Amino acid sequence: MKTDIKSFTLEELNTELEGLGLKKFRSTQVYDWLHKKLVVSFDEMSNLSKDLREKLDEKYYIAALEAETIQESKLDGTKKYLFRLNDGHYVESVLMRYKHGNSVCISSQVGCRMGCRFCASTLDGLTRNLTPSEMLDQIYRISVETEERVSNVVVMGTGEPMDNYDNLIRFIRLLTDRNGLNISQRNITVSTCGIVENMKRLAEENLSITLALSLHSVTDEKRRGLMPIANKYSISELMEACKYYFDKTGRRVTFEYSLVRDVNDTEADAAGLIKLASGVGAHVNLIPVNPIKEREYRETEHEAVLAFKNKLEKSRINVTIRREMGRDIDGACGQLRQKKIEGNI
Repeated sequence: MKTDIKSFTLEELNTELEGLGLKKFRSTQVYDWLHKKLVVSFDEMSNLSKDLREKLDEKYYIAALEAETIQESKLDGTKKYLFRLNDGHYVESVLMRYKHGNSVCISSQVGCRMGCRFCASTLDGLTRNLTPSEMLDQIYRISVETEERVSNVVVMGTGEPMDNYDNLIRFIRLLTDRNGLNISQRNITVSTCGIVENMKRLAEENLSITLALSLHSVTDEKRRGLMPIANKYSISELMEACKYYFDKTGRRVTFEYSLVRDVNDTEADAAGLIKLASGVGAHVNLIPVNPIKEREYRETEHEAVLAFKNKLEKSRINVTIRREMGRDIDGACGQLRQKKIEGNI
C-alpha cells in the first residue's frame, strides 16, 4: 500500500528519503515540487532522474483532487468547486475574491456528523476524515486553476475541523511552512461548533490562527434545538474555553451567529449575545442563514439584520455582517455535494 507523500513535513520527508539512500537535497526538491510548484505526479518532477521518479511512484502516492464541477457566480465572481477525491467521494471548496486578496474556504471531512439543523453538510452524516494532503490540495488546485495566489484560508466548509483534529493541525503547519505556500497563520481561520476539549488543545499548539465558534444561540435550550452538540457542551463551558483560548494565544475568538427568522433574532437574543461577547472580548460575525430545501429555516430580513447589528455596536461589540457570496451557485456548505449525491448534477 502506497504512502501519502504530500502529508509529510519536510523533516519527515528528509527521514523517509534518507531511508531510501537519497541525499538530503532530494527531499527539498520533492517538497518544492509538491508544495510550491503544486504538481500532481512524479513524472512532472523534471530535475529527478527517471529511475528515481519510478522508485518514488512505487512507494508513494500524491493526493490530487479533480474538479468535477466549477460554478462561478455572476453576482460577485465567487467560484464553487466540487472536487472528486481519489476514492470517488466528493468535497466542496469556495474561492471568494476580496479587495484584500483571495480567500478559500475548504472542507475538512467528507460529510459531517454534527447534525446542525440549518446546514446541508450534515444531511448524510460523516463518511470519513480528510487527510492533510486532501485539505491542502483544495487550495493547490484552486491556485493552479485560477493562476492566482490564495492569501486567506478558512476551514469552514463541509465537516467539523475539531472532529479531525490531528489532520487539521498537520494541515495548518504544512500550509504555513516557509518551504511551501507560506500563508500567514494570522490569515487562517478555523471554525468549530464547539468541541471544548479540542478548543483547549488548539490553544496549546502555539499557533496564531483565528478560532471561530459557531454559536448561533445565547441559551442552552435554543442552541440544543439548532445544534445537537449543545447536548454535550453548555454555553458556559464554551465561554470558558473561549477565554482560555484568548488567554493562551492573545487571539480573540470570533462568534459565528447565523440569524434565523423568529428563532434567534429577537431583542432578548441580541441582549444575550452582547453579554456573552463582552465577557470574552469576542468579535461577532452575523450570518443571514442561507436557506436549504431540506430545512424549514428562513433568513432574517435585511433591515432586521441591520437593526440587530446596530444593537450590538451600541454596546461596543465589534461586529460584522458576513458578505453574502455565491448565493446563485449553491454557495452554502454542502449544497453542491448534496446535489451530486442526489444525482442532480
